[in-house]
Amino acid sequence: MTRRFLTFLILAVSACTAQNPPAGPFLAKPYLQLGDAPKMSARESVEVLWQTEDRDQAWSAEARVVGQTRWRKAEASVLRRVRVKGFEPHRVYRAALTGLAPSAEFEYRVLLEGTPVFESKARARRAEGQPHTFAVMGDMSQDSEGQRGVAYQTVLGKPEYTVAVGDIVYSRGLVHEYHKKFYPVYNADAPDPKIGGPLLRSTITLGILGNHDASPKIDLGSHPDALAYFYYWSQPMNGPVALGATNQPELKGDPEQLAEFHRTAPSYPRMAMYSFDYGDVHWTMLDSNPYVDWTDPALRNWVRNDIKSSKKIWKFVTLHHPPFQSSKAHFNDQWMRLLSDVFEEEKVDVVFSGHVHNYQRSYPIRFKVDPLDAAERPMKKGKIGGEITADKSYDGATNTKPSGVIWIVTGAGGAGLYDKDQELNKASWQQFTAKFFSNIHSVSLVDISPSKMTLRQIAADGRELDRWTVTK
Repeated sequence: MTRRFLTFLILAVSACTAQNPPAGPFLAKPYLQLGDAPKMSARESVEVLWQTEDRDQAWSAEARVVGQTRWRKAEASVLRRVRVKGFEPHRVYRAALTGLAPSAEFEYRVLLEGTPVFESKARARRAEGQPHTFAVMGDMSQDSEGQRGVAYQTVLGKPEYTVAVGDIVYSRGLVHEYHKKFYPVYNADAPDPKIGGPLLRSTITLGILGNHDASPKIDLGSHPDALAYFYYWSQPMNGPVALGATNQPELKGDPEQLAEFHRTAPSYPRMAMYSFDYGDVHWTMLDSNPYVDWTDPALRNWVRNDIKSSKKIWKFVTLHHPPFQSSKAHFNDQWMRLLSDVFEEEKVDVVFSGHVHNYQRSYPIRFKVDPLDAAERPMKKGKIGGEITADKSYDGATNTKPSGVIWIVTGAGGAGLYDKDQELNKASWQQFTAKFFSNIHSVSLVDISPSKMTLRQIAADGRELDRWTVTK
């Protein structure tokens, strides 16, 4: 072997290693979620999850408040053993970091056989009265330049939690898609606009289903790693107890596959809908996929009671399909208009959605649904007619007290953008649309206090596209 060839070989191996660093003990590095803790507590908890090969190992986690020296130990347990065709069996571990004072900044580390193998820092859920920042984005993981730029800008914005408004992973919400397009971008080791950033390890992340995460009919025979949302997320379980067969996807596959899925994902389908509190905010998280019947009285009552029972100052709703938007794409996906009366009567401030791959802000809206449309079951795409009243006196700057619900589309998280030609063509906008940005990927960053919220729409290149305020 010549010296020149040996030098070339060393450089080639080094370059390969730099692009594909060793995974270490993790299939997916630790990330933070809320777990089944919808209500706030005087002693807060955060769940740290991670994924490994399917073999017995002694895992644990520790946490300490920043500035203290004593670590509090948390034993790890196997949340799920995932065994699906086409992917190596693996484990999802979790450990509850408990006893945290509200808003406390803490360090945590994950240990293997007693040796720390991962460290990061985060903050416990805020108490009432404490200002904070959160991020909202949707239609995310398509392994695009825009996705990586949005992830980077989100990390720079320093949110304390992140809400994903559906279509979390493209194009079918599969196990292997999470590992290729989700974790490497949102849990990168350092912020980099060409890679992403360490978002998942430093902020609590919550999500809902979009149409690319769950469809009306799911064949586990052709896509055995479908519905990975129910494998990899740990979220509140306070949603509707009985959804009924018509309000969840129809699963197909051989009996062994179906049994394995239900064994691995006992949270299915209940984790599709839930609510949680953070500081002065109450969130109602809904599955808006078209298999759900929003004329069902039991579901409508659950939504109404969930919002009504909250005493929080701010009330937000998250659903994937936006019923009020101006894009040509998905314009007829309007079935969630059937809940407009509930949102208005229970004084919801903002509804966040995705599905349409751009950013849109409506004027504050009041909607009176056509009685005929309200009586029909919207199990397919179609318009929901009615009377729309838009409060055009609200501008979010000089007038910050809206009359009606503000509807936000923040679906520019990384998937291919929709209707770029409409951004400058205001004649194509609906009369209730105040802002429309469709030529760049973006994320919603919200600064909130008991008396004021300000949303800044930040583009993947760092530009501020929109800014508006609501005051109480």
